[in-house]
Amino acid sequence: MFTSKSPRSLRRVLSAVWLPATYSYVGLLSAIAVALTMVSAKSETRIVLHASTNLHNLTTGRFGTLFSSAFLVGEGAATVFVIVPLLACLLALAERRFGTVKLLHTFLVGHIGATVLVAVGLWIAVESQLVPNSITMVEDVGVSYGAMAVVGALVAVVPAHRRFVWAASWLTLALGGVVCWHTFTNVGHFLALCLGLGIGRLMIRRQATPHPLNWPETLLLAVGSVFACLMLLG
Repeated sequence: MFTSKSPRSLRRVLSAVWLPATYSYVGLLSAIAVALTMVSAKSETRIVLHASTNLHNLTTGRFGTLFSSAFLVGEGAATVFVIVPLLACLLALAERRFGTVKLLHTFLVGHIGATVLVAVGLWIAVESQLVPNSITMVEDVGVSYGAMAVVGALVAVVPAHRRFVWAASWLTLALGGVVCWHTFTNVGHFLALCLGLGIGRLMIRRQATPHPLNWPETLLLAVGSVFACLMLLG
C-alpha cells in the first residue's frame, strides 16, 4: 500500500510546485537586475530608455519594447529584491490555479493592453498640448501592468460570496491612485486591473465551481495582495 501511494503523492507534490513560467520570469528579472548593477548609471539609463514603452519608441515602430519593458523593474537594486519575491508569490498562485498558458495570457493582456491604451491616451494629450512633449521620452518599464491584470483575474479563485468585495476593493484602490497622483502609470494600473477582472469573469463563466484555496494558496494570495498594494500606493 505504501509503495503504491508514494509515487502518486510524489507526483502531486511535484505538480504543485512545478511552475515554469513563474520560475523563468522571476529568474530573468533577478538576473537582469543584477546585470544592471554592474554597469554605469549612464549605461543603465540608456538600456532602460531603449526598452521603454514611451511614445517616442512606440511611434517610431519599436514595438518590441512591448515585451522588453516587462523584463525591467525600473527600481533600485534593493527595491527589486523586495518586489520580485512578492511578485513571485502572486504569479505562483495564478499559475497553480490557472495553469501556465492562462497565466501568460493574462499577464500579457494586462501588460500590452494597458500599455497600448495608455499610449493612445498620452498621444492624444500630447497632440492636444495638454501635457508637455517631454513625456514622450520618459522611462516606462516594469511589471506592474501585467501583475495588476493577474490580481484582477484572481477574482475567479476567491469564494463566490467574496468576489464582489475583491473586485470593488481593488478598483477603489486603483481609482484612488489615479485621483491622488494623476500619473499615466496609475491610469495604466486601473486599466490593467479592469482587463484582468474581465478575464477572471470569463474564467468564472467557463469553469465549474473552483475548489477552495488551501492554506499555502491563501498565504500566496496574502503576499501577492501586499505586492499589489505596493504597486498601487507606492
